[in-house]
Amino acid sequence: MTCLNAHYLKLQGSYLFSTIAKRVREYKEAHPQAEVISLGIGDVSQPLVPAVVDALQKASLEMGQAETFHGYGPEQGYAFLREAIAQHDYQARNIDIAADEIFVSDGAKSDVANFQELFAQDSVVALQDPVYPVYLDTNVMAGRTTEFANGRYGKIVYLPCTQENNFAAQLPNEHADIIYLCSPNNPTGTALTKAQLKVWVAYALEHKSIILFDSAYEAYITEPEVAHSIYEIAGAEKVAVEFRSFSKTAGFTGTRCAYTVVPKALQVYDKAGHAHALNALWLRRQTTKFNGVPYIIQRGAEAVYTPQGQAQIKEIIVLYQQNAQVILRALHQAGLTAFGGQNAPYIWLKTPNGMASWDFFDKLLNQAQVVGTPGVGFGLCGEGFFRLTAFNTPQLTQQAAQRLTRLSL
Repeated sequence: MTCLNAHYLKLQGSYLFSTIAKRVREYKEAHPQAEVISLGIGDVSQPLVPAVVDALQKASLEMGQAETFHGYGPEQGYAFLREAIAQHDYQARNIDIAADEIFVSDGAKSDVANFQELFAQDSVVALQDPVYPVYLDTNVMAGRTTEFANGRYGKIVYLPCTQENNFAAQLPNEHADIIYLCSPNNPTGTALTKAQLKVWVAYALEHKSIILFDSAYEAYITEPEVAHSIYEIAGAEKVAVEFRSFSKTAGFTGTRCAYTVVPKALQVYDKAGHAHALNALWLRRQTTKFNGVPYIIQRGAEAVYTPQGQAQIKEIIVLYQQNAQVILRALHQAGLTAFGGQNAPYIWLKTPNGMASWDFFDKLLNQAQVVGTPGVGFGLCGEGFFRLTAFNTPQLTQQAAQRLTRLSL
């Protein structure tokens, strides 16, 4: 008899966005004439920019010639892309990150999900609530929690992000081995300042904790006091791993490319207290379980860093930022309280009259034919809130905004 990993049975139903897709599909089947607009799942609407497309085409032609064909590439990524990332995303900001501290992957979701494999099963995990579901679910799968009860798992240190604390998590009162932080935040849109991150780095240094820092949306930051990278904080290279993605920055949701930074100064400890380099351990994991991102895709990602690529993706980011403002204005006109949208492509709104998140989902779908994401799907502290995204086209975003202003609250 083959036994399953029983920790999977602790997971709550299906993945959040699969549930949303099922509900929308059922609504469309029942209302075939309805024109449903999605401001829910965070997929992008704008195509790849010309600089990236040109690089993809050129690389495709290379693959058809014996002299320029590429087979298996390095699991950690080709040097040309790692060096471009190090130079443009870090060294240009006076952050000392080297190319061999960067690991190219097929998505930040994959890396965030997989990175917890490097830590002991009894590690204490702290994460924000509300939170991107992958952080929590992968630790449930790994057996770091007890059963789900009253909206939460046991053994997890939850860091409430509420309206009262401006959706910025406070330090835990107890020790945490692994700390997940996301800034700019998905789902709340909150972005942590350098002063706020300094507090977290100090905690991690004192406790010998590891911060898993998801900065997939850093390109949307507009305020100078907000950190683009946790490595802007002195000492962070000793305690933090950073995850970034080309998905929401350059439209790679369908082509899949991201990277993770693991500084060589970052150490993790065994039960005897001996230190081990996390960079070497992640390299060992990747060379065993990952065959690398295709050459063609990496050439496309490299083109993001050309002058043409930078100018072109900036136009797309500005478009999404403008979408966020359109949504915010509509929500305020409708009399709703909303947050985010300033340094992030997400708007976090308070449901009217204390309405439950899923009830508001149904109301929005039935009254306005607009899809969003119920806040409770991100955690207990998300109940009574709702997430909208700015990733649709300007035309459909405008239409959705007009419908929002006509909501019957």
